[in-house]
Amino acid sequence: MKSNDLAIPILPSRSLPSTLAFFARLGFEGEILGEGDAYAILTRGDLELHFVLHAALVPAESWAGCYLRVADVESLYKAFLEAGLPRRGIPRMDAIENKPWGMREFAIVDEDGNLLRVGQVL
Repeated sequence: MKSNDLAIPILPSRSLPSTLAFFARLGFEGEILGEGDAYAILTRGDLELHFVLHAALVPAESWAGCYLRVADVESLYKAFLEAGLPRRGIPRMDAIENKPWGMREFAIVDEDGNLLRVGQVL
């Protein structure tokens, strides 16, 4: 029996318009919702990320992150390369590689210091 259970991360953002613009470069679409424009929902296919306004966030001190397990990590990696993110600093995109824990993955750090690991089971 397949479950429809789903976990969706809620990540901090210093500026929701900036967050939408950053993730649009990665192929995500979304909008700012709710009272005070303090919440955003972004999607790319079946991937969904939520963001909450946290204006005082210091990106270099952020501890927020999530893992996005996908069916085809290679295709997503190639698509994300088009954004031209640097390999170091904030924001950045790390190279794809096989990890000792049995995943093929890469990571993105967004402009707010959120770590998004993206991978699939080897």
